[in-house]
Amino acid sequence: MQNNTNYKRLLEDIGSTIQTARFNAITVVNTELVKANWGIGKHIIEFEQKGKEKAEYGIALLSDLSKDLKLRYGKGFSKSNLYSCRLFYLKYPKFQTVSGKLSWSHYVELISLTDDLERYFYEIQSVNDSWSFREMKRQINSALFQRIALSKDKKNILSLAKKGSEIKVHSDVVRDPYVFEFLGIAEKDMIKEKELEKKLMDKLQQFLLELGKGFSFVARQFKITIDNQHLFVDLVFYHRILKCFVLIDLKTRKVKHQDIGQMNLYLNYFKEEENSKDDNEPIGIIIAAEKNVFVVKYATGGLSNKIFVSRYQLYLPDKKLLEKKVNEILNNES
Repeated sequence: MQNNTNYKRLLEDIGSTIQTARFNAITVVNTELVKANWGIGKHIIEFEQKGKEKAEYGIALLSDLSKDLKLRYGKGFSKSNLYSCRLFYLKYPKFQTVSGKLSWSHYVELISLTDDLERYFYEIQSVNDSWSFREMKRQINSALFQRIALSKDKKNILSLAKKGSEIKVHSDVVRDPYVFEFLGIAEKDMIKEKELEKKLMDKLQQFLLELGKGFSFVARQFKITIDNQHLFVDLVFYHRILKCFVLIDLKTRKVKHQDIGQMNLYLNYFKEEENSKDDNEPIGIIIAAEKNVFVVKYATGGLSNKIFVSRYQLYLPDKKLLEKKVNEILNNES
């Protein structure tokens, strides 16, 4: 048995080489699978068109193809998969527009979206944020595009679909509502703030995904001592794009004006005691079960600190309702 440092380094170097090779192999296989399925879709569409401008889709063709391809090449040629290949080509007629960073599973989910703007957004965001297929599917199910779009006008919705979610100002990192369905808490269940905080920490990876790009976890129950009195910030994050601390306070009830005042105190403390010379001013987000817009408006009015109040919900949103609201914005503006 070798125990010296050089031998351990050798093992680590070999392990790194193996892991890199395996990752590259998977990437190559994925790229070839996406390319092959696009090609299959192209062949099907061209056969259906037979010189016509539009293809005449027939389920019988897919049934015959599925049966014969399985006999020749084995599994992987179900009617549903062939239909996906066909639809993939229709949605992406130019292979140059297909990203090599996304898997076939990504694209099967993306082509199921009938709204082009929504599909463009999730495709771009998946590439930009390196979402796995499961992460992308969760964001689709939580109606992330619609939740972000509702805070924008028509011009910015179109930009959102074209470029993805860009973080330029403090409000870009705030969502309303936040969706915590991954906690598995029933809507009827009574839950205390400490319990909500603990569950979010237990599901930190999913929580960071819901918070969005750029968040790094710093501390839980961050202690602040003023005039011999101890106060605690529920959660502290650092946003590496905005270069600032983000303080989060959780409330399992309707937010009160005192909560906003307390957050203002936290932010002033951080500016004086925790910020380094390269940090921008911190922002505060109060995530509550309910909020009154007028209480928030009057309590935050005149404050120099950036304080946002958002709701949270324990269930996936009604996506159809959100889609309707976004379409109203798009259709009502010239």
